[in-house]
Parts: sequence; structure tokens; C-alpha cells
Amino acid sequence: MIKAATAEDLTELSRLYVAYRVFYGEAPEEERAAAFILDRLTHSSGRYFLAWNGRDAIGFMHLMPSTNTLAMRPIWLLEDLYVDVSARGQGVARALLNHAETFASSTGAERLTLATAHDNLAAQHIYEKLGYVREEHFLYFHRLLP
Repeated sequence: MIKAATAEDLTELSRLYVAYRVFYGEAPEEERAAAFILDRLTHSSGRYFLAWNGRDAIGFMHLMPSTNTLAMRPIWLLEDLYVDVSARGQGVARALLNHAETFASSTGAERLTLATAHDNLAAQHIYEKLGYVREEHFLYFHRLLP
């Protein structure tokens, strides 16, 4: 089952978010992570969704709204997606991605956009299998701010 996360889900969402940070080589910072997630749940236009296996959350995704100004339609950026190690290979990521597509379509979105690490081949395989197309037209530039 997949459902929108609320502040009542803070413990489970924070647990998965910390594991996600560790997966990408960041320090856990449990207290700071929980405060960050609570702030995002209560003060952000982004949406968190949790995949549940009974009473345990086994995956999450974070969608951020944006706009395609040329198409004059909303888009959703899949900012984060993580499946607990114990639940991998069971279709949880696919279910979350399908849910994201249904959710985005319900808002009239033109597309879902996501990014993943160059070396995250497992994620890339799932995305390509579901019909996501690798961006070849635009170059993205970042400027880190202090």
C-alpha cells in the first residue's frame, strides 16, 4: 500500500530518509534529519509518499512541483526515491513510480522528471524499463551556495 505521508508518519519516514542519506554517503544525523523531514511535511509544497508492508514503511519518494513554462503545465520532479534493503527486488520501487505517475497525472502534469547518480545502475535499469528517457538535450549546471 502506498499513501501520502503526514506528520504522524515522521518516525517511519525519518528512518527511511536517514538510510537514504547513508546510501549516498552522507552522515545519518538522525535528529537533524527528523527536523528537516517534519519541516518539509508541514511547510513545503513537495509531497512525500510511503510504501507500507503492513505496519512497517518499506520505501518512500519525494515529489517536488515545478512548471513547464513552454507547455504551460505543471511537472513533478521526483527528488528522492528509496526502498529499504529488506524490501528490494519485490517491486516496491516500481509501485512507487507507478503511484507517482498516477498522482502527477491527476494534477494535469505534463511529465515526471528525475535524476539519479551515474553509478546507480539498478535505479537506471528500473527507470528505463518503465519508459523513462535519458535526457540528451539539456545540460544542467549547478552553483553551490554558502
